[in-house]
Amino acid sequence: MTQPPGGHAPQGGFGAPYDPEQGTSPQQQPGYGYPQPQPGPYMPQPGPYMPQPGPYAPQPGPYAPQPGPYAPQQGYGYGYPPQPPTGPAPGPGGPRGGGPFKGRTGVVVGAVLAVLLLAGGGIRLAAGDGGAEEKPVTGRGGTTAGPSSSPTAHDDGEGASGPTADELNAGREPGEAEVAWLRENGVDLPEYGEETHGPWFAGDIVAKGMYRKVSGYGVADGAERWSLRLPTDLCASPTLPTADGKIVVAIEDNVSESEAECSVLQMIDLRTGRAGWKKTVDRSGLQDGLSHVAMSVSGDTVTFGRNTASDAYRVSDGSALFGKRETGVCQPYAFTGGARMLAAVSCQAQPDDPVRQQVQEVDPRTGVPKWTYDLKPGWAVAHVYSTSPVVVSIKQPEKWAVLVLNDNGTYRSRMVGDGEDYAVRCGEESVDLGGNLDGCAGAAADASRFYLATLPLPGGAKKELTNKVVAFDLAGGRPLWKAAAPAGQVMMPLRVEGGKVLVHVGAVYRTSGAIGTLEPSGGAYASLLRHPASAAETESSLFVPKVAYRDGRSFLLPQRISLDEDDEEKAATALLVFGG
Repeated sequence: MTQPPGGHAPQGGFGAPYDPEQGTSPQQQPGYGYPQPQPGPYMPQPGPYMPQPGPYAPQPGPYAPQPGPYAPQQGYGYGYPPQPPTGPAPGPGGPRGGGPFKGRTGVVVGAVLAVLLLAGGGIRLAAGDGGAEEKPVTGRGGTTAGPSSSPTAHDDGEGASGPTADELNAGREPGEAEVAWLRENGVDLPEYGEETHGPWFAGDIVAKGMYRKVSGYGVADGAERWSLRLPTDLCASPTLPTADGKIVVAIEDNVSESEAECSVLQMIDLRTGRAGWKKTVDRSGLQDGLSHVAMSVSGDTVTFGRNTASDAYRVSDGSALFGKRETGVCQPYAFTGGARMLAAVSCQAQPDDPVRQQVQEVDPRTGVPKWTYDLKPGWAVAHVYSTSPVVVSIKQPEKWAVLVLNDNGTYRSRMVGDGEDYAVRCGEESVDLGGNLDGCAGAAADASRFYLATLPLPGGAKKELTNKVVAFDLAGGRPLWKAAAPAGQVMMPLRVEGGKVLVHVGAVYRTSGAIGTLEPSGGAYASLLRHPASAAETESSLFVPKVAYRDGRSFLLPQRISLDEDDEEKAATALLVFGG
């Protein structure tokens, strides 16, 4: 069992005996509600959901050392040399929640944090038999700003400058993809830097958000097509936009360092950069004000999840669709986006009762459950790795398991440990600590298999950090094969596409990254898009990048930008794109 410095790794983990007989078959009736605000999974509770000083205690943010499979692993091929935040990282809420705990509390010493980030941590999947069922920057007249003349120019045109795409391509070797374009940050950020949001795609636009701005760029050339200034800080956003390219983001209700609340919703058309409807969610309740925020988009529905109430609105016009359930004792607090909306649900009849959790599939137009699966007492939903098939990460203090459900919500299997430690990137260790229910990297599934990244560990003659991807049989949860990452690099599954497992191979200093595939039958690796070695230093400087692969191009967006010097911070690469 890996014992990372700075944190206690949960014991038992994968296959820590989760007995599905203690859960129940799906309940088909939609009779779940919530009569009044009650403590939920985000509030201190007696029983298994009480925040403890151990591995599930709230942390200063996603860049504090996190035991378990969800810790961002700086230095594991996703950033070299280490670029830790120089102060407290934003806390939960995707990336910040509201109220006094929105992420500016606490002080983290940069040097110590760098060491702890390199240490990392993971969860071992314990061996077992599997069980029987166990406003676009606009001018004063309101017109959208036109494309910038250079895809590497600063927003303010001043300060230091990083390398250009042409400079990085000058050393490109045959067989290597070109640097299509890159964008520098160009913004003077607050003292401790900021989280990024996106990338989101809408037609020929790729968009990202950070701090008080959302920008859209041409996918092919990186020219800035529009830029929308926001009056306050971005604090939460969905993983995906709508099919017609609209997104709803959350911003804070004022610019106060200590009292701003993540409560204002702003719709944005990503194709044009024009701001649409805007409304403020009532978060006046004490528990609501302390809750993290989780967002999602499914069809024409955007959800704004918190522990006491989850609200849903129509993306196209902002009209309310559903909210707090009026009857019963169960309240959804986070949802998945995309084609299928799954919900993490917390149930508690009385404040002194133990909290129980459920997984539901709900109708995104009404919020009515289609089916319900009750978790065993003491277990909580951490993340949803896949909605089709349904693969759910669940946790207890000191334990972790991966549960597979049939399409009708009945139990199918759980993954069985094989002595490996695993590491999945979800921003936070679980949705109750912040971030969204979906959008994890390092896990993927198809109709018959589940693919999971192992924790990077020293290997080979040079003892460089590297890892593997393990495939599991969904029918029984047994490991089928293991595929090693290229020597000295880290490989993370992104999704299954074209019958193969799409993976990102992270860059390390002087060794470029790549997009590749694994054969589902045995794990044979093939390079799909090999990034140029001449860009390896720039690529590896991105802090735990979010990676998207689309139409033959790879898009890398650092999760966070934070540097000591303003000029360096402005020149930092904020979006790096490879491929023709």
